[in-house]
Amino acid sequence: MDWIVAPDDAEWRLSEVLPSALGAMGVAGFTDTVGLPECSSAAVLLVDGLGWRSLREHAADAPLLSSLDTGRPGAAGFPTTTATSISSLGTGTCSGQHGVVGYSFAEPGGGLFRPLSWSKKDASGNGQSMLQEWPPEQAQPNAPVLERAGASGVDTRLVVPAEFEGTGLTRAALRGGTFRGIRAVGDLAAEMRESLGRKSPVLCYGYHGQLDMLGHVHGPGSLPWRMQLRQVDTLVRSIVEGLPGGTALLVVADHGMVRADPELSTDIDADPDLLEGVRLVGGEARARHLYTEPGAAEDVLAAWRERLGPDALVVSAAEAVEAGWFGSTLSDAARERMGDVIALARRNGIIRSVAEPKESALRGQHGSLTAEEQYIPMLLAQG
Repeated sequence: MDWIVAPDDAEWRLSEVLPSALGAMGVAGFTDTVGLPECSSAAVLLVDGLGWRSLREHAADAPLLSSLDTGRPGAAGFPTTTATSISSLGTGTCSGQHGVVGYSFAEPGGGLFRPLSWSKKDASGNGQSMLQEWPPEQAQPNAPVLERAGASGVDTRLVVPAEFEGTGLTRAALRGGTFRGIRAVGDLAAEMRESLGRKSPVLCYGYHGQLDMLGHVHGPGSLPWRMQLRQVDTLVRSIVEGLPGGTALLVVADHGMVRADPELSTDIDADPDLLEGVRLVGGEARARHLYTEPGAAEDVLAAWRERLGPDALVVSAAEAVEAGWFGSTLSDAARERMGDVIALARRNGIIRSVAEPKESALRGQHGSLTAEEQYIPMLLAQG
């Protein structure tokens, strides 16, 4: 499939960013595999949904960001979705090792789990918290990079929306950093600048999510999306202008995004044949994980391939693992969570109009392995 960009097709992966920043700072036990400049302290700002190709296409709306582009796009990983990518960034490992294998996936009790909210749907369809039933430290037991860095004497800062404090995903992927909750771009910029002004060594992680939100609602490249990109450019400028000497700012993303037309998407809920032999449908519109009834995996694989045709790539989980989509290391937990059949959309999406009405109506989607979704930027500024 010439439209598939596997993670190994890129020069570097998102999972390498924080360990490389610490390696560039000279912290023992960490190696810079990305090729960053030496620095005394570093800040990593993740702009949710900022694909490398989209940034280049709309460079006029982001002159500073474009000027910082190293021209070395990296790989978000698989699937190209926020929960997985944040876990990859935070743990320094790929999804096959940290086990957050998608937007939604099967939890040990057999329900459909959503790591962003750390919940599953109960019998009435309402969200039920899994924080007590499936603690994040148990679901993702690998020590996150911030925790390891703190143990090495680094002042680690977590500059993210205040409502992220204590959430399942924060605990699973980003535990160990000093939490600095923010409410708008003003205190995001101020907190990151203040962190880099402290006595080194400091590693600061910041997050901006509004570009992704507007991409979902209006579509990437839409006027609202472009106006938000301009705001991101201003945000980064306000941080760069205050960079102390010897420090570095690295701007990356968790994934890109593509335009999707719900009217042209495959609707699982309108095609009973696609649910034949399927116990659970996970993932999201661009990357579906299918959990099959005993003995039904081959039939489900064949039915989905026939129905979706050239608009998708449908593979067995074993084929996805063999292709390296989940990384070179595969835990038993990750293998159990990813399901039996995986379907990637090439165009539009594979939606569920009844089970997921809000998600199905979105004009921007991600999760698959197109270049637009997989390639993320490396934008570098030095003090």
